[in-house]
Amino acid sequence: MSRTLLTIIDYGMGNLHSVAKALEHVAPNTQIEVTSNKDRIAEADHILLPGVGAIRDCMAEIRRQGVDTVVAEAIASGKPFLGICVGMQALLAHSHENNGVDCLGHLDGEVRRFSATARDERGLALKVPHMGWNTVDLQIDHPLLQGIHSGDRFYFVHSYYVEAHPGYTAARCSYDATFAAMIYRDNLFATQFHPEKSFPAGLTLLKNFVDWNGRR
Repeated sequence: MSRTLLTIIDYGMGNLHSVAKALEHVAPNTQIEVTSNKDRIAEADHILLPGVGAIRDCMAEIRRQGVDTVVAEAIASGKPFLGICVGMQALLAHSHENNGVDCLGHLDGEVRRFSATARDERGLALKVPHMGWNTVDLQIDHPLLQGIHSGDRFYFVHSYYVEAHPGYTAARCSYDATFAAMIYRDNLFATQFHPEKSFPAGLTLLKNFVDWNGRR
């Protein structure tokens, strides 16, 4: 009996090694592959889109390598699909980063920058990027959130945040602005934080993703 195959899309702009290691840890019986091979991605049971860096560079590589088509086909297939960090932002319609960049448009919403004069509730200056641990407030029940609770902490590294439609928002987080920490629709799920760096809740989410059938 063949093992479940999970592919991490390699387009040269992701935290590939750490994500793969985290998945291998939580799902030792799943075949984890980091690949740019379109046929191999199409064969996968689960598909993950990572991303770090500037959205302009990420979108340029996504389009140059045809990953935009790969992602569209993966989402249309109904297979479980997970985006992480810039991989989440790329799924939105538009980002204000780099003087404005059109993204993949799989979900309505925009990516905006935290204010340069960001303040917390006590009026103290907040550093940008938002880097470190923060809590999330869950908005829905979802298979990927089993064993995860409002108030659980995740590890964030970002200067830009997702402003998504409430109907697509699985969890919110506050840092200057209140933003979407997780978004979802059908077989698509995405996180602004890095689950692979967010032990224990982040590893729980990754394990849930491996076990997910793409339906709520």
